[in-house]
Amino acid sequence: MRVLIMSDMEGVSGIVVWSQVNGGAAMYEEGRKLYTEEINATVRGAKAAGATEIVVVDCHGAGGDWSFNSLVPELLDPDCDWVAHHAWSRYTELLEQGCDACLLIGQHARAGTPDGVMCHTISTTTWRNLWFNDDLVGEVGINAALCGHYGVPVLLVTGDVATCREAKEILGNGLTTVAVKRGLSRYSARQIPPIRARQMIEEGARQALQNLKAVSPYVPASPVTITIDLGTVDSAAQFMGRAGVEIIEPLKVISRAETWLTAWNQIWHW
Repeated sequence: MRVLIMSDMEGVSGIVVWSQVNGGAAMYEEGRKLYTEEINATVRGAKAAGATEIVVVDCHGAGGDWSFNSLVPELLDPDCDWVAHHAWSRYTELLEQGCDACLLIGQHARAGTPDGVMCHTISTTTWRNLWFNDDLVGEVGINAALCGHYGVPVLLVTGDVATCREAKEILGNGLTTVAVKRGLSRYSARQIPPIRARQMIEEGARQALQNLKAVSPYVPASPVTITIDLGTVDSAAQFMGRAGVEIIEPLKVISRAETWLTAWNQIWHW
């Protein structure tokens, strides 16, 4: 069984503020360790379920050379490989080769979620709302659609309560979720201590991989329309003149194509 783990930092137990996830900030090193140990818990659970190949992709943009490079190498479980410093949402090698399942760890809720800890969608200031056809999505939806393009299901999502709720809205009740904290505001939460949270994640990964058919791959219906609500008029400039992309209002951009990946490529460049 081949398993892809796509990971982020904001949904990790113990993390509630930017200084824990921004490279070089005061609490970043503590955040990196918390992050790495939740990945290790996921790897242990995947191994217990019978995974023979596990690839972890660091999907957290911490800034500068820390972007997609926040895991602590010497602490990582030796039974996984990991992808560092690769463009966000662009690692597809394992998906193309044949992957059985994806696990999304440490995820955060989409922009504008009142109880979503550090909620945002890609950019904390630029993207206000994102739709795939009629589905309002965040980064969980983006990663699920990327996997779904290759026929790979997302079977586990971990993060705060709001993220788990959002994930089930998109992927259905067959999805296994592990909530390690409950947001009280954007920068506060009632949390499960990391040691217990890791135990929950390990068991969640093990259970999720028992049934590879529990969740269908997420494939937005064709033809696909991707809609973005932007934060400022200036943000629209980057989309001007792109094939398949239309700025229909000062703060609204639409990308249309026959498949999700084509529509996504038109707006999300390397």
